[in-house]
Amino acid sequence: MKNEKRSEVGARALGKNIRVSAIKMRRILHQIRSCSYREALVLPEFMPYKKCFLISQLILSAAANANANFGLNKSDLFISEARVENSTYLRRFRPRAQGRSFPIRKPICKVTTKSNFNKDGDTGR
Repeated sequence: MKNEKRSEVGARALGKNIRVSAIKMRRILHQIRSCSYREALVLPEFMPYKKCFLISQLILSAAANANANFGLNKSDLFISEARVENSTYLRRFRPRAQGRSFPIRKPICKVTTKSNFNKDGDTGR
């Protein structure tokens, strides 16, 4: 079996310590995965989630990285990879009965978006 490796030119953007659960972030990223650059910028604007603005900023950052580092045109890009990883928890404590404390764990996640160059205009959807 032969290992065929395609040379893909693309740039990525990484968002660390985002204060939202990974499950909620996956709802947004599932919609923009394998979309063109323009589509991926428009879709989060019409979603009813608070963190859509942050996803738009990551898409803009990945496109700016592709333009600055590789000289690629933004209109020829598409989102090839969008993934979320669980990170640590932000820990807070709430007072409870009889002088005890109860931990509150607020989830944190990491988001990675990768944009690749699209030669023939096909997004693969």
